[in-house]
Amino acid sequence: MNIIKKIKTLLKEAELYHSQGLLYEAIAKYNDTTELIQNNEQLKNKQNLLEGISKKINVLNKDLSKIELAPKKPEVSENIQGLIKKMYAFSPDIDEDAKALEGAVALAKFGQFKGAISDFNELLKKDSTRVDAAKNILRCHMALFSIDEAISQYEKWLLDDIFNPNHLNIIYLFFESLLKSEGVVKTLPKTKEQVDKVKVPVSSEDDQVQVSEPEDAGLEKTEDKSEDEVESEAESEDVLDVNSIGITVDSGPQKGHVFEFKVRFQLGKVVSLLIPSRDKDVIDNFKIGSEIHGVQYYSNVGLFNGSGLVSAVKEITIGPLRGDYCVDIEVVVH
Repeated sequence: MNIIKKIKTLLKEAELYHSQGLLYEAIAKYNDTTELIQNNEQLKNKQNLLEGISKKINVLNKDLSKIELAPKKPEVSENIQGLIKKMYAFSPDIDEDAKALEGAVALAKFGQFKGAISDFNELLKKDSTRVDAAKNILRCHMALFSIDEAISQYEKWLLDDIFNPNHLNIIYLFFESLLKSEGVVKTLPKTKEQVDKVKVPVSSEDDQVQVSEPEDAGLEKTEDKSEDEVESEAESEDVLDVNSIGITVDSGPQKGHVFEFKVRFQLGKVVSLLIPSRDKDVIDNFKIGSEIHGVQYYSNVGLFNGSGLVSAVKEITIGPLRGDYCVDIEVVVH
């Protein structure tokens, strides 16, 4: 490939990364192009090319600075939220609704829960994203410790008839498991007719919302099933609702230590873990593209074993979770 074609290829790749919100990757491509131009003395208009690339890099750096310097508060501006959605989405070759779903999940991962809920509510209008949006709305409310709000939202869906019976059952099982994983005891209605019946006086202990210690709640089987039965059900599911995972470190100074993580958000078979900055040493055990073996998954069908493919490791640089890390793991069932 001659020098001109190589420069054009690198510039096209940089523009593609920029259009997908992959700002760091775009800058890297522009830097590669700059180095290539600087090392070739025979190029015409060399200085003009370098100045043009420099301007593009400056634009990208300004966008990055807006994110990194944004104030540490629960919700940031719509402009910054837009940058988050561009930077941390999207998978290639997916439709616009799927991109919007990924963007909303990206906001949620960064602690922008109100903005994410607003986006998810729009996605409730789409058949293809309705169930995923509903699940993640409930996850957002739980992340905000708004348990009553989550329950009210679920009951509103029962009354509004926006879900078909099969989807309602999926959401019911998911929400029931999610509440249990958070240590919340609550009898949920399953149909519109049951909504008012379940709302009994608070003196009835069985139907009160009770919050207990959540540390171990997510790591219990939801049903008394054999491991083979649970894994069989897991394999038959297109999408697994995972509440928490257990990972045994197999190398380094923490070898043999078992870490347990709650699943904060999920999109398809990719689960997102939030690792606090105080546990930064744990991050070294997650390498993008590596497979983690012997993972224990705690889902709405019970406990099953598998492995996990690390697909992303990102330091959160904005909002209330700044300094923490988000790790995405693709669930692999053997």
